[in-house]
Amino acid sequence: MARAPRSVSRRLLIAVTVPLLLFFVLVAFALDTVFRHLSAVELRQQLDDQEVGLVGAVDLDAKGNIVVEATDPDLHLQLTGSGQYAALRDDRARVLWRSPSLTGTGLVLGDDIPAALERVLYLRARDGTQVAELSRRLTITFGTGPAAVTRRLIFSVADSTAPQTERLWEFRRLMAMWFGGLAAALLATMAWMMRRALAPVRRLEREIAAVEGGEATLLGEGYPRELAGVAHGLNALLESERNRIRRYRDTLGNLAHALKTPLAVIRASLGAADMATGGTSTGSTLSVVDGTTTLTLASGGTGAAGGTGMSGGAAAAIHLEVDRMAQIVEHQLKRAAAGGGATLGQAPVAILPLVTELRVALLKVHSRKDLRIDVDVPATVGFLGDRGDILELLGNMLDNACKWCRSRVAVSARLDMDREPARRLSIAVEDDGPGIAPADRKRVLERGVRASEHVPGHGLGLSIVRETVALYGGQFFIDASVALGGARVELQVPGR
Repeated sequence: MARAPRSVSRRLLIAVTVPLLLFFVLVAFALDTVFRHLSAVELRQQLDDQEVGLVGAVDLDAKGNIVVEATDPDLHLQLTGSGQYAALRDDRARVLWRSPSLTGTGLVLGDDIPAALERVLYLRARDGTQVAELSRRLTITFGTGPAAVTRRLIFSVADSTAPQTERLWEFRRLMAMWFGGLAAALLATMAWMMRRALAPVRRLEREIAAVEGGEATLLGEGYPRELAGVAHGLNALLESERNRIRRYRDTLGNLAHALKTPLAVIRASLGAADMATGGTSTGSTLSVVDGTTTLTLASGGTGAAGGTGMSGGAAAAIHLEVDRMAQIVEHQLKRAAAGGGATLGQAPVAILPLVTELRVALLKVHSRKDLRIDVDVPATVGFLGDRGDILELLGNMLDNACKWCRSRVAVSARLDMDREPARRLSIAVEDDGPGIAPADRKRVLERGVRASEHVPGHGLGLSIVRETVALYGGQFFIDASVALGGARVELQVPGR
């Protein structure tokens, strides 16, 4: 099955959709990056606030030991696995205090912290929860005056990133929903606008198809300025083509009539000469030079009328050549006048009536055979071309099959709209004769070549079929018939 070409609308829609979607993806990526950066800044600020609160809660007891009087109104540091954690270490990284919320989490805060480290680290708790940790080395002075005590401590706070992650995915979901809806709305709007903008192009396509199918003779009016010139030019071309073919046929008809008359005079003159001589004379010679018949009369021969005569064989040869010239002229001029390929705006020629007429005639011509001609041609199948051409094609194919068959011939026709326009109509003629050998299938298509001298004919039928099919841009095949066992001849020409 032939693949239909993509329409201009689809090409334009794809050309607009790709950069539009790419733009939306880049914008979504940029917004996602900005949101994640803002979330990280917010989390860092939150950890800074918690660390300031932890520093304010550190003090010395009466014995000089570090104590933490945590002020946690929500008790997050007191609840195990609450999501907020804190720890305090001395300058040697020994744990001085851990929040009760760290119990069972497997988190270790402030361990092996470099002196200059103040960035946020991400850790995994035992249950897989991700937390952000911020640790700092600070020098704290307790008291004033001579009794002041200075200590260097590591303050560590941590907070779960689950709230930020949930907000990020909620933002992504809303962004995908809004951007997806916006992209769909824009694409639908552009598709509608393109459909409206390209409606005249589709109308032009439909009208050209109607002209090709014989449903119309010219294109309509009312096209936009960009297409009005195209439609006008096509109409002028169609009208010019019809006028040219009409003048061509008239001129060839006149030529055919002008050539027939001299041939008829020659034939009549030869008949009168034969009657006048009343017999044959000696001294005449008949020769063929470069395909031209030449008659030479010797002087001194007399017939019944006492004049110069010619032999009966020479006169018969001239009669034969004159008849053959008349047949060739009549046939070739008729083909030239009727043929020439499918014409735009031409109505299709129904195949079934022509096959029926030929079937009746051939059954009479070949009445000596117990002949049977099966017809499988739908009534709706038509040929886009000249009636004389398709009649000649069918006549040659069927007559050739009737000559070679034993008793049965079958003709069928089918339309295949998936093929190119010049080959949509397929006509096949099969017989139950001896068939045509594969080695002879190309040879019998040449002019004057016959598969066998035992069957009457001139060897022109199949060559004429091939030439006429070529005028329409179709194809011609010779194969073996699977159903009947003889030859199968198929042609593919324009049809509807």
